[in-house]
Amino acid sequence: MARMKQWQQTGHPARLWHPISNDRIQCELCPRACKINLGRTGTCKLRRNENGSLVTLNYGKSVPMTQESIETEAVYHYAPGERILSLGNIGCMLRCDFCQNWSTSQARYVQDSNVAYYSPEDVVNYALKHNIRVLSWTYNDPIVWHEFVMDTAKLAREHGLKNLYKSAFYISEKGIDELLGVMDIFSISLKSMQDSFYRKHTGGRLQPVLDGIKQVYDARKSTNSPHLEVSNLCVTGRNDSLEEAKKVTDWMLKYLDADIPLHYVRFHPDYQYRHVERTSIPFLEQARQQALNEGMRYVYVGNVFDTDSANSYCPECHTLLVKRSGLIAQSHLDNGQCPHCHFQPSIILPWAESNTDKLSERIPDNFICITHPFRGPVQACHIEQKNDSPIYYQFITRQGEPVGPISTNSCHRFMLSKSSPKAEGIRLYHHQNEPCQLFEVYDRAHFPVTEAEKTHLGSENVPITLIPLKGR
Repeated sequence: MARMKQWQQTGHPARLWHPISNDRIQCELCPRACKINLGRTGTCKLRRNENGSLVTLNYGKSVPMTQESIETEAVYHYAPGERILSLGNIGCMLRCDFCQNWSTSQARYVQDSNVAYYSPEDVVNYALKHNIRVLSWTYNDPIVWHEFVMDTAKLAREHGLKNLYKSAFYISEKGIDELLGVMDIFSISLKSMQDSFYRKHTGGRLQPVLDGIKQVYDARKSTNSPHLEVSNLCVTGRNDSLEEAKKVTDWMLKYLDADIPLHYVRFHPDYQYRHVERTSIPFLEQARQQALNEGMRYVYVGNVFDTDSANSYCPECHTLLVKRSGLIAQSHLDNGQCPHCHFQPSIILPWAESNTDKLSERIPDNFICITHPFRGPVQACHIEQKNDSPIYYQFITRQGEPVGPISTNSCHRFMLSKSSPKAEGIRLYHHQNEPCQLFEVYDRAHFPVTEAEKTHLGSENVPITLIPLKGR
């Protein structure tokens, strides 16, 4: 039997389960409803039967908290440009063979070196310290982190923070009922409209995901109406056809409505599905136009930097409402309305002003400069440091000419995204006694664990693989 890793050695009382008989228990968190024998775990490998009670093995255990922008989560109609604190756990309810976060989403690959430890108070206090108003439960998938999510989200609300749930949504009806009590925003990833796709490539089923989306949508009729957006990852060679894209639109128009934002998202090859190309951009643009022609009012192309299809337009007069360059958003709304025809789009502005990184006029003395060029389709990166010291940055051209002002960020880990077509690199300034690390982000939901100097050895389209995948 393999030796348990450090993160597997302690458990926390789990929610949503019931005893069966002879110390067997049944988990109620996801549609699998695993029946778990004494000392064993469920399919997710994160929920274990200890002495006839269910415990979760990843409470407060995660990848490092990262400050990003809300557009990272395929959320375009809630506080455009808002800074968020992204929290990704370890493990997942699904086993997608194309997962871009497989090194932390699949429990057998999780290394102790990639695990950070937090309490709910740690998370909320960090957000308040850095003036971050939205906690985003994301990356691997927050479902398997349910207990920590619930405890922290409740505490966050008590301090005036908002909660965002980015998920593939393979979760039970009971689990969703609990989430509806603490979540303000749902961004749900619908992998495919084919049940065979789910069974073969994710280890799950389609219908529970559709039922879950509908459950959230129906909750919008209540007083605490959650915001909802839906994204469809278009996987090369599997569901990247106009016929498949239309199935998503048809379902949304039948069971949701035309005002729910829909994102067709570009895929990059990863994990056990690396022999194909990234999703065709012309196809994504065609899928978007097809959805608009069918009657959807807000349709976007995701994971594509230089496209007008990431912008928000008035569905009545087609005036530009929100301009997006990569993950940078600039609002042109007038008190939440179209500045031309005064139509009220389904874009929620919970605060009068967005909070962004601070601008700076000069770099302090004793700061060291490093430069990182963008590589092909890789248009973003994470910056990580040990402490919360100020790091200054500026986007530059290939020749080193500045693009935009100098800005500063003091978070332990934060994302920087290409700000304009002219920006071909980033210049970073950090204190000589406070070194920082840089990680390339292949797509907006990708959490990198390999430093840039190593990923530069690999392809611009496929992240470097550090664990052999033969026979997996």
